[in-house]
Amino acid sequence: MKISIMDYGVGNLHSISKGIERAGSQVRVISNPEDLLSSDCIVFPGVGAFGAAMDTLRPILPQLRERIKSGVPTIGVCLGMQILFEKSEESPGAGVAVLKGEVLKLKGPRIPQMGWNDVVSTGDALFEGVPDGTQFYFANSYVCRPAESVEIAESEYGQRFPSAVRKGNTFGVQFHPEKSGAPGLRLLSNFVRLAEGSM
Repeated sequence: MKISIMDYGVGNLHSISKGIERAGSQVRVISNPEDLLSSDCIVFPGVGAFGAAMDTLRPILPQLRERIKSGVPTIGVCLGMQILFEKSEESPGAGVAVLKGEVLKLKGPRIPQMGWNDVVSTGDALFEGVPDGTQFYFANSYVCRPAESVEIAESEYGQRFPSAVRKGNTFGVQFHPEKSGAPGLRLLSNFVRLAEGSM
């Protein structure tokens, strides 16, 4: 399976690449968004800002949207989860919009939320082998507000918010599994297994 990690042009993608490789898959980091259209599996990492990420993706947005909706396994991490929605308070302009809803500023004791937080899941297969209430590492100033029933985990930091979502083969996690030790690696392994099983 050809797993592609989209490089928005900022940040270090080493951790997420290594995490997925340790889950048993080959990874390629791509900077040309058109390469996403021939990928077997897509990863949107948690690096950058909503507007800048969408500027990178906008030239292929209609085709990318249809490809994800057709069932190509996709996971968004942190910012990568947020761009899956229709719009964000962080920046004007449309998101990838494969999930209905918007992204709003987090209302918590200190912004951004930086550190470990409990994740309570609904039992989705993405969390198989991960005990309920396990702590994952967060680094976020915004949270997603779905307008459809896609939430598969929640967390609380000043307010309750969805910390993981799923719609078919499209997944999003607000936390960083690649920075969350053994539970994060298990989650990435589960995603790879689910992605391979969908092909």
